Amino acid sequence: MSLVLPDEVDIREVGMRDGLQLENPIPTSTKLELLDAIVDAGARRVEVTSFVSPEAVPALADADQVAAELGRWPGVRFSALVANTRGADRAVDAGVANLEYVISASDAHSKANTGKITADATDAIGQIATRAHKAGGDVEVIVGVAWDCPFEGRTPPARILQVVKAAVRAGADRLCLADTIGTTTPARLLSLLGEVARACPGIEIGIHLHDTRGAGQANALAAILAGVRQLDASVGGLGGCPFAPGASGNIATEELVYWLGESGVHTGLDLSGLHRAATIAENAVGHELTSSLHRALNRRST
Repeated sequence: MSLVLPDEVDIREVGMRDGLQLENPIPTSTKLELLDAIVDAGARRVEVTSFVSPEAVPALADADQVAAELGRWPGVRFSALVANTRGADRAVDAGVANLEYVISASDAHSKANTGKITADATDAIGQIATRAHKAGGDVEVIVGVAWDCPFEGRTPPARILQVVKAAVRAGADRLCLADTIGTTTPARLLSLLGEVARACPGIEIGIHLHDTRGAGQANALAAILAGVRQLDASVGGLGGCPFAPGASGNIATEELVYWLGESGVHTGLDLSGLHRAATIAENAVGHELTSSLHRALNRRST
């Protein structure tokens, strides 16, 4: 028997944003050292920061300072997450025109995350898309808690379909489904992914996975077999949502690159470089990272 996989998968590195947002603030200079290692490892799509309230997410309070340094890495597609029109304006003014606008599919998580219910957050898509497009960028609408909400339980697929249809009508360039608290499974992932693809034909759909229950890489494989070619991952498995109790880190970039590479799938990312980046991140945050591969490589090097 053989596993039919694509020749190539595009991985967006999110360690700089999702990976660091729950951590104690680290110096901007250290972030730039980490970013340099991530790019040196071959990353060509990087979610570099988030333009949100510094009071809510102090770890990313230096978004403007980080954005000001991005000219050091030509050829890398940098993007930033925003939660409202104010954040979109800040990002574009700072020179980051590729935006990820996150909308929580449950009202409870949406209010915890942005202070708005889902419908009100959805209404802002058009303004954010217009702002990004005028600046020469694009907008990806990320639907948070797409499978489960820490406050409301399972998210009805109808809620997701409302958001994604509205996003496409309002000018979103891409969609992304986020397993914010890391509880979905391959069968559930495929079911929702199929419904979204049928509702929004021709729109690229990415997947953002967390590994809270150890199913993250299995979900990644299921998504790829279903035709997804854009996945988010974070060096060392850093990450988590400050407004989602119990959420753990993202799937680890090096683990995803390892099994894809061993399966003949090109990612453009180098394992030794990713291990170096994860080591920088681990030293910066001051605790062991969750990636099994990172720990294994550490043992091999001692």
